[in-house]
Amino acid sequence: MSVQGPDEGRDGIGPVALTEIERSALGAALRRGATRRELAQWLAAAGLGAVAATGTIRTAAAAVAATPKRGGAIRVAGEDTSTADTLDPARANNSTDYSRLFMFYNGLTVFDPHLVPRPELALSVESRDATVWTVKLRKDVHFHDGSPFTAADVVFSLSRLKDPKTGSVVIPLASQMKEIKATAPDEVRITLAAPNADLPSILAVYQFVIVKNGTTDFSKGMGTGPFICKRFTPGVRSIGIRNPNYFRSPKPYLDEVTFIGIPDETARINALLSGEIEIAVSINPRSARQVTSTKGYAVMETKAGEYTDLIMRLDLPHTGNPDFVMAMKYLQDRERIKSAIFLNYATIANDQPVDPTNPYYCAEVPQRPFDLDRAKFHLKKSGMANTTVPIVCSTAATGSVEMALLQQEAARKIGLNLDVRRVPANGYWSNYWLKSPIGYGNILPRPTANILLTLFFKSGAPWNESRWKDAKFDSLLRQSRAETDLAKRKEMYCEMQRMVSDHAGIGIPVFISELDAHATRVHGLHPVPTGDLMGYNFAQHVWLD
Repeated sequence: MSVQGPDEGRDGIGPVALTEIERSALGAALRRGATRRELAQWLAAAGLGAVAATGTIRTAAAAVAATPKRGGAIRVAGEDTSTADTLDPARANNSTDYSRLFMFYNGLTVFDPHLVPRPELALSVESRDATVWTVKLRKDVHFHDGSPFTAADVVFSLSRLKDPKTGSVVIPLASQMKEIKATAPDEVRITLAAPNADLPSILAVYQFVIVKNGTTDFSKGMGTGPFICKRFTPGVRSIGIRNPNYFRSPKPYLDEVTFIGIPDETARINALLSGEIEIAVSINPRSARQVTSTKGYAVMETKAGEYTDLIMRLDLPHTGNPDFVMAMKYLQDRERIKSAIFLNYATIANDQPVDPTNPYYCAEVPQRPFDLDRAKFHLKKSGMANTTVPIVCSTAATGSVEMALLQQEAARKIGLNLDVRRVPANGYWSNYWLKSPIGYGNILPRPTANILLTLFFKSGAPWNESRWKDAKFDSLLRQSRAETDLAKRKEMYCEMQRMVSDHAGIGIPVFISELDAHATRVHGLHPVPTGDLMGYNFAQHVWLD
C-alpha cells in the first residue's frame, strides 16, 4: 500500500490513483491482449497524461503477470535419469526423484523460503521435551483415488522408512523414531529414542512424504499431492495431471506437468531454447550467459549448500591412506575452481559440509589452501608418489569433469599421475557413486546441519561416501540433537566440522549456487535453499502467462 501526496494525481508522474472500476477494466483489457497504444488512448480519454499513462500501464502489466492463472502444460527436464528412477519415497535418491515426489505426494511439514518447517498434511507438530511429539492431521485431505487421509497412512509411511527390508536411504533419520502410533484418526504420536528438536524439519525431508496405507506398487504415485500420476516410465518420463480435489486450492495452477531427465547439460539447454521444454534444471554458469542473452528466457539463482565433493574410499588400501587423502585435499585449487569452473556462482569451502549460510557453520576451522609443497610432503609419506591412480568423474556430478582435470594438472607437478576416467551421466549414481575408489559425489542442500551430518557422515550411514567411522563424532551427533543451548550446540557442530575436514575422505572445494533456466512465461518461481526449483517443490506453485 502506498501513501499519496497532494501533488500526485492524474496529471503527475507519481503513483496514479485510478478508481477500483478503472483498475479492474485496465487489468481485464491487458488479459484480453489489448495493445499498449490502445490502453494509452483509453487512459488519455480518462484524463491521464502520457507519462502517467505509461507508468500506469507498466504497473498494471506487472500486476497482471504476477496473478496466478489456471491452465496450460509445461515440460521440465532434470539432470538425472536412469531405469532406477522411482516413485517410492524410501528409495528416492536424486533430484529427478525428489521433484516427482513433490508432484504426487505431500509431507507432514514443508519448508518455507527461510527453511522454517511449516505444517502441510499436519495441522501442528508439537512436543514439550523434544522426545514425544504429537502430530495433529488435516481432515480435508484425500488420496488420488478418493480415499481419506488418516493417521494410519502416516504410521505406515514413517514405519517403512525404518525397516531395513524397504531399502530406505534415510534409515539414519527414521531410526530415531522408536514408536509411531495412531492415537486418533487424525492424530499420531511419535516417540523418539532420544530428544531431537529437529523432528519437524526431518518430516519435511523428501523421503518423508506420505503414501497410502498398505501401498506395495509405487509406480502409480498414489498420494495426496497436487498432481495425479498419469504415466511413469523410469528412465523416460512422468506425466502428472492436475488434482481437481487438491486441499490447497486454487493450487495447482497447471493442467499438466511432464518431467523428463536429460543428463547432458548441453542437450537440456538446446531443448529449452528450441521450445521443446519450458524449464531446464541445474545448468552451468556458461550456459546461464547463453540463456539470459536469449529473449524470452531467464535464470533463477539459488544460493544454498550444494557441493560436488572428491571422494576417497577409506575402506580400501591405497585410497584409505590418511596421507594420500590429505595430499589430495591440498591439491584442490579452490579459487580457480570457483572462478574458472563456476564463474563465481560459488562460495569457497573448506572440506566441511556445512555452508556459510547455515547458522551452525564453523568459521573457526582453519582454511585449507592450495599448497603443492604440503601435498607433495603427504604424498611422499603415503608411499604413492610416482604412481598412477584412476579417478572417476561424470557430468552427472556438477563440475566434476573440470575439477578432475584441474586436480590432474596439479598432481603432475608433485609426481602423481591421476588417470581421469570420464563415464556416462546416465547411470552414474547407480553404477559409480559409492563404488569407485576415487570419484565424485554431488550433494544437494539439506535444511539442517544435523540432517546433513547424519545422512553423509554418521558411521554406517548408507550415504557415508568415504566410509569414514568415528565413535566420538557419532556421540557428538546424538548429543547435539538434544542440546537446547544454542551456543553449546554450535560448539558441538563446530567440532564435528573440524573432524570431517581433517579426517573424512572427502574434499569439498566450493559450495555451488543452483541455477535453473526457464522460459519467462513461466511464473511463480522463487529460491528455496534446499535445492533447485524451489527445493524441488515447484510444480504446485508455477503458472503460465
